[in-house]
Amino acid sequence: MSKPPLDLPLEALIDKVQTARAMKVPLLIRGGGTKDFYGEALKGEPLPTTALAGISDYTPSELVVTVRGGTPLAELEATLAGRGQCLPFEPPRYGNTGTVGGMVAAGLAGPARSAVGGIRDYVLGATILNGRAEVLSFGGRVMKNVAGYDVARLYAGSMGVLGVILEVSLKVLPVPPRVKTLRFEMDQAEALKRLRAWGRQPLPISASAWWNGMLVLRLAGAQAAVQTAVAALGGEVIEPALADGFWRGLRDQQDEFFGAAAKAVAAGATLWRLSVPQKTPPLQLSGEQLIEWGGAQRWVVTSAPASVLREAAAQAGGHATIFRGDKRAGAMAPLPPAQQRIQRELKDSFDPDRLFNPGRLYPDL
Repeated sequence: MSKPPLDLPLEALIDKVQTARAMKVPLLIRGGGTKDFYGEALKGEPLPTTALAGISDYTPSELVVTVRGGTPLAELEATLAGRGQCLPFEPPRYGNTGTVGGMVAAGLAGPARSAVGGIRDYVLGATILNGRAEVLSFGGRVMKNVAGYDVARLYAGSMGVLGVILEVSLKVLPVPPRVKTLRFEMDQAEALKRLRAWGRQPLPISASAWWNGMLVLRLAGAQAAVQTAVAALGGEVIEPALADGFWRGLRDQQDEFFGAAAKAVAAGATLWRLSVPQKTPPLQLSGEQLIEWGGAQRWVVTSAPASVLREAAAQAGGHATIFRGDKRAGAMAPLPPAQQRIQRELKDSFDPDRLFNPGRLYPDL
């Protein structure tokens, strides 16, 4: 662990944390505010991070970028695109003001998650500000430096309860040279069956989505591999501009399904996100379902009680999260006692005074 050079924005953050700790005032870490809807209620005095912005180091040949937490995600993606590279896990953007720190803290991934992994798989190192107002660095800027307890990756999905993400080093990848999207008409059971079968074959499937009788499949990789897969799978080839718009809408949750879900939520329904094994058969739940990640992610918009959704997910070997809507049942899936203990011990270690984002992840964190 080491301390990076202090600059004025970082000094201001440290001062605010020291003052808050002395006065026992909770702090709400804020980047662009694009994910305020996610997790539990927002509490505390705002601690803005957007002044701590900029790309610290980018070595395209090494496929590594180091970027400060308050940097707009749009700025990072534009820089990567200029060198033919990308964040392969396709984090949802929810507008143009989201930050890199918020991306890591939320831990969300888009359509390619099942093919390439999630954000945690791409975090190489991080510099954080903990609840004692200490600046700590973990990990490194290359894969070989990530050894022992991989503390940096704890911050992926932490929702800010462990501290402020000041800087993060991320692995990036080249944009695939060839992309094709296919469309098939079939019911949910047949779609899940096909996805399981295709998953056992050496096919360059980078994303899938089923909704309302239609399965959409994205192939990405070398030109020869994609063309061979298109010939083997059949289906209807979607025109590139239309396909790009579809995957972009799905990634940012602005497509037709999520538009309808927003209206349903406004009328009193709940949008759930279920994480289950890919082999899970169709879940017999009321409402509309959208299936991603080869069957591993099930979006459900429904008015059914929380107990029904959580029991269905648990029976399948997964868990259910309230994404949007009434969260009185608890937004995040309840943890087993052993994991609860680990979460509390981590909080005690990094934020003993419970300053950061109190209750954002779980009530006692």
